[in-house]
Amino acid sequence: MSSRQSPKKGSGDLRKLLSCVGEYKRAAILTPLCMVGEVSMEILIPFLMSKIIDIGIANGDLPYVAKIGLLMVLMALTSLCFGAGSGHFAAVASSGFAKNIRKKLFDKIQDFSFANVDRFSTASLVTRLTTDVTNTQNAFANVIRSMVRAPLMLICAIFMAVSINAELSLIFLVAVPVLACALAAIAVKAYPRFQQMLDRYDSMNASVQENLVGIRVVKAFVRSSHESEKFRQAATKLQQAQKKAERLLIVNMPLMNFVVYACMIAVSWFGGKQMIAGNMLTGQFFSFLSYLMQTLGSLMMISMSFVGLVMARASVHRIIEVMDEKLDITDSANTELQVADGSVDFEHVSFSYAKKGDNLTLEDVDLHIRSGETIGIIGGTGSAKTTLVQLIPRLYDVYSGSLKVGGRDVREYPLDNLRNEVAMVLQKNVLFSGTIKDNLRWGDANATDEQIEEACRAAQAHDFVTSFPDGYDTDLGQGGVNVSGGQKQRLCIARALLKKPKIIILDDSTSAVDTATDSKIRQALREKLADTTTIIIAQRVASVQDADRIIVLNDGRVDAVGTHEELLASNEIYREVYESQQKGVA
Repeated sequence: MSSRQSPKKGSGDLRKLLSCVGEYKRAAILTPLCMVGEVSMEILIPFLMSKIIDIGIANGDLPYVAKIGLLMVLMALTSLCFGAGSGHFAAVASSGFAKNIRKKLFDKIQDFSFANVDRFSTASLVTRLTTDVTNTQNAFANVIRSMVRAPLMLICAIFMAVSINAELSLIFLVAVPVLACALAAIAVKAYPRFQQMLDRYDSMNASVQENLVGIRVVKAFVRSSHESEKFRQAATKLQQAQKKAERLLIVNMPLMNFVVYACMIAVSWFGGKQMIAGNMLTGQFFSFLSYLMQTLGSLMMISMSFVGLVMARASVHRIIEVMDEKLDITDSANTELQVADGSVDFEHVSFSYAKKGDNLTLEDVDLHIRSGETIGIIGGTGSAKTTLVQLIPRLYDVYSGSLKVGGRDVREYPLDNLRNEVAMVLQKNVLFSGTIKDNLRWGDANATDEQIEEACRAAQAHDFVTSFPDGYDTDLGQGGVNVSGGQKQRLCIARALLKKPKIIILDDSTSAVDTATDSKIRQALREKLADTTTIIIAQRVASVQDADRIIVLNDGRVDAVGTHEELLASNEIYREVYESQQKGVA
């Protein structure tokens, strides 16, 4: 996506983000209102101070001094209360705003198809949900607080300064345009640099994530030094991007200080001359100096807030990229349509990850699987076995042709209705933090202990689960680190069985178990899932040779379909795989 946006597009993005204020609108509105109250009190205090000097002290009127002094104290306390209120409401509004953005982003990511996820790296999505949202939260707090206080204070202070001495106020006409031009120049040049910096964050997070997920492999292969060097390089590139981005911003503060001190010198010089000439009272001079400091302090606050907004602009763009990502797979409006049975029909299906006809992963697949049939799929690495079965629950959409489940095109079903009837044990088994029982109930949230035990017995998992001290209440840790690969596979099969689906897909899901356990699992599946369509992807011929039919895939095409005996007699690819494995056994 281009980083350049038209004003119309930018305003649309702003509306999308502001809709996330949601239930925190009250706090967001009260924050600037409190700021108005705080500024009103602070603006009047220098004015009253001049009255004390020019009237009370000049005339020796102590009661007047006491009265005005007490009023100043009350105003200061009122200003403090308004300031505390604005801080409280800004914290509530900005944190709530960030919470709603994260929820909206997370919900959008949950609706992503596999193709959508492929376009964003996991590390990038994590950065967008964390760092980018935090930058946006800080910018929002600045907008409703500092960016209300500072301009309001600037306008009011200049107005009061002009009312005291219009001629001396001409100094502001020089200072304000100089700072405005400098800030505009910084913004234009800094924005792309901050975008590059956030991309470096993505790269560094990817390095951290990869290392932590594969920490056991890293240690097993003694690659800690290599990983440390890789992380150091990523961190160095991030540091360089940060330095490049912030090199512009460091000009901001010295420039501000130069303007502040230049204005103070000019006011002291010209104001002092006017006092000597009798054209300006002492109280007015000190009051004017106070308004000068308020004006320049406001400019400094605007400058600092501006820096935050420049950083946030890059983050907002990255957030909007996720929000605007067009979903590859949209849900059907026919919410009542249910899957009638487990039949699967591939009618001249072709598929391309790149969505291009000249780059097909699957080509002209024509298959018809009857409900309740057990199908084996075998083929070499890269023959698109996993791609084929991922089309059934619509994890991807076909490029051309039609895929039907239960006699209806999968695009006609609501995604929930379709996927609830298709249980898939993926090639890469995933368990989540929590107990074994919690993980198994992903298959059926209302499953009883007896149903859980029955599913685990069928998946040959019950014995090893009960060997743990806490049994089914054993905490698996993040990603199921407390169980072996084969145990993890069996738990994932049990989880799928609890769904009681019309179609179950086992994508090489017994590769980490021994042949005897594999045989027991297949026997249990035949008994428990007699009416369920079972599709088994395997590397071992022994895992599929008892299937009703076996599909041989070769380079994205169906090379042959038949029983074990038929394929041994007629298909060269199948026969070669079988013979090589038999030699291995021998």
